[in-house]
Amino acid sequence: MVRWPDARVAALVLAAGPLSACGGEDGPGPSPMPTPTPPAACAAGSPVSGIPTLSARRVVSGLSQPLDLQSVPEDPERLYVVEQGGRIRVVRNGQLQPAPFLDISVQLSSGGERGLLGLAFHPQFATNRRFFVNYTRRASGATVIAEFRAASADEADAGSERQLLLVPQPFANHNGGGVVFGDDGFLYVALGDGGSGGDPLGNGQSLDTFLGKILRIDVDAGAPYAVPFDNPFVSTPGALPEIWAYGLRNPFRIAFHRATGDLYIGDVGQGSFEEIDIGLASRGGGENYGWNVTEGFACYSPASGCDATGLTPPVLAYSHAEGCSVTGGVVYAGCRMPDLVGTYFYGDFCTAFVRSFRLVGGEAAEHRDWTSGLGGIDQITSFGTDAGGEVYVVDRDGEVYRLEPAG
Repeated sequence: MVRWPDARVAALVLAAGPLSACGGEDGPGPSPMPTPTPPAACAAGSPVSGIPTLSARRVVSGLSQPLDLQSVPEDPERLYVVEQGGRIRVVRNGQLQPAPFLDISVQLSSGGERGLLGLAFHPQFATNRRFFVNYTRRASGATVIAEFRAASADEADAGSERQLLLVPQPFANHNGGGVVFGDDGFLYVALGDGGSGGDPLGNGQSLDTFLGKILRIDVDAGAPYAVPFDNPFVSTPGALPEIWAYGLRNPFRIAFHRATGDLYIGDVGQGSFEEIDIGLASRGGGENYGWNVTEGFACYSPASGCDATGLTPPVLAYSHAEGCSVTGGVVYAGCRMPDLVGTYFYGDFCTAFVRSFRLVGGEAAEHRDWTSGLGGIDQITSFGTDAGGEVYVVDRDGEVYRLEPAG
């Protein structure tokens, strides 16, 4: 059993089981929820009140091992889909464009957990045409975080690369992959613990490595970037100042709740549990999510009696009886289903379930399973949203689906 420092939290874990929810060591912070208000017009279709049954409408097929989907807020026409082999494809008005937006396949290694893993558009992309990617370098497999520039919304300049970070990877797996901008304008980067099994190098708990971390950097200052002055470990001796949070195993997908500033992290587990961690905006970063001391709500090293003092437990964990690899999701912010605004959708790569919850008072509530109405989805690699906040599911088989009311 985990020796959580808060007896109340320990009791909640034991009573609630694998889908229990609890706040951090210092208690849950506030997570105000917006009041769902249907807009006067909804480009996605007529708003449906209440909690509808959901269906999955296939938007596009013919992609090659898609791993991520992003959009630009000012552009309702386009979706951008990342293919593991090194291309970013454009879906314009529902049609897959023949020419890739970017093709860097010659400079990366692909296969297994390597490849082109993540994409983030600069908040001012519509005017400055800057975007950022996470990929694994050819031959060495090192993680590269790089900036590129686009000539237009449909074509990037593959020769414009500006490398921000080069992170050596000791093993081929657990590369993380997520990159996302916060409303603070800073870029957040998700990196796994470096791989193998069980974190043999202890990277998750070490503040002198980028591995097993969420990083936060300012890409609009410095060379090649600046460290925000309020990063939590800026003044910690021996710690890398870019670190925002630590104690993660393989945070493949991360996303912000735009109304609250909370950061949602899907962290892939080892052999027993998958988990969703949340960085409440009120904490200001600095969380230690526990790996490899804990896995989910359970002890990992040691297998029992571990001391969880100072650790921030997940808000949700599920066992490998239900799935084997969590795919972190997105928070719904669309207009089609106004009563689901603020709901976080996530899934599992192995069993292809799609579930959701809403964060209330720092705890996961309103758990729902949508899987029964979503036939056709096989291996969920990512979730994404369009410019209007509607939710999409990326299937490794080469398809993208949009979640919408059934009927």
